[in-house]
Amino acid sequence: MVRVALATYDPGPEPSKDRDLPVLVRALRDAGAEAVAVPWDDPGTDWGGFDLVVIRSTWDYSWRADEFVAWAEKCGAVTRLANPPVVVRWNTDKRYLGELAEAGVPTVPTRYLAPGDAPDLPDDHEYVIKPTSGAGARYAARYTPDDHDTAVRHLARMHEEGLTAMVQPYLSGIDVSGERALQFFGGRFLHAGRKGAVLAPGTAYDATKVAHPDLVPWTPTPAELAVAERALAAVPDAPELLYARVDLVDGADGEPRLMELELVEPNLFLFLHPGSVSAVVEAILAEAGR
Repeated sequence: MVRVALATYDPGPEPSKDRDLPVLVRALRDAGAEAVAVPWDDPGTDWGGFDLVVIRSTWDYSWRADEFVAWAEKCGAVTRLANPPVVVRWNTDKRYLGELAEAGVPTVPTRYLAPGDAPDLPDDHEYVIKPTSGAGARYAARYTPDDHDTAVRHLARMHEEGLTAMVQPYLSGIDVSGERALQFFGGRFLHAGRKGAVLAPGTAYDATKVAHPDLVPWTPTPAELAVAERALAAVPDAPELLYARVDLVDGADGEPRLMELELVEPNLFLFLHPGSVSAVVEAILAEAGR
């Protein structure tokens, strides 16, 4: 019997935020696999006892990025890890956006301010500040030039914690057409969704935010699929990816641009696309059997 671990996080006394996890565990078991969901930082787990470990909802990793990458490398040394450790290391640092832009992928223009850098912020347009290691809009906020002093305090807080900041123009098209998430699994397009804008004006960077507001199914346009495929093709060393989520927004010219390329622990939104469960299970079992 194939043994599969779905790596998740420990929610403590609260219910897990991963609505898809119990559905996926049950579907894998129904397909004949021995499947369990295990917190990635559980010290008692023998990861080498599994044929495959699939990173799923490890949604607390961004607070402990170095520890998480170290875990991925140790796990990948004793069993098959999806996605591979080299991908985890590259994708947990959003400076990868600069690499993809250099490779010709249409991306949201991004500058990086590391600890010690001067707070060089835009004075002629609205912009976003967020960390290069983050998830769920953690430490992200939207500013106008009039908010300069508040934005500088935001940067100072991030730099005190050793975080590098990303500075991006706020693309107002997201308020109209939203953000589109294109999911790929087993090397094929799976499904897509669209969500509304996450960052409302005036929301503090350390406020709790709704990560996926107004989420609905979406049929991607040919232009969106083309950008997604370009982004995936530009991942260094052409690794084999079990899963990927490509987040797109419209640029000032109305054309899709890459917001993020999620290769570590993207929410699959299977609750929005229950018909995709069988394809995900098939791809996981094929990976486990390799």
